[in-house]
Amino acid sequence: MPRSVNKVASRRKRKKLLKLTKGYFGARKNVYTVAKNTYEKGLQYAYRDRRTKKREFRKLWIQRINAAVRQYDMNYSVFIGKLNAKDVQINRKVLADLAMNHPNAFKAIVDSVK
Repeated sequence: MPRSVNKVASRRKRKKLLKLTKGYFGARKNVYTVAKNTYEKGLQYAYRDRRTKKREFRKLWIQRINAAVRQYDMNYSVFIGKLNAKDVQINRKVLADLAMNHPNAFKAIVDSVK
C-alpha cells in the first residue's frame, strides 16, 4: 500500500509562505526553500532591530537635548545632573520633543534647573 501524504496541507503551507514573501526580489519570492530562508532571516532581523531601535532613538534624543542645552551655556551631562537633583521627572523623549518643537517651554525648564 502506498504511503499517504496530505498534499492539501503541504500545498497550503507553501502557498502561505510564498504569499508572505510577495514583493521580494528574484527567487526569494517564488522558490519555496529560498523564500523560506529569506522569510526566517527577516524575522531574525525584525526581532533584533526592535531592540536596536530603542538604542538608536535614545541616542538621537540625547543628541538633540545636548544641542539645545548648549545654547544656554550648559552641556548634556550637567543638565541631566541638575534635572535629577531638582527631581524633575521628564524623560529624554519629551525633553527632545520640547527642544525641537517648543523652544520656549524647553527654555523654561533650563531656567528652572539653573
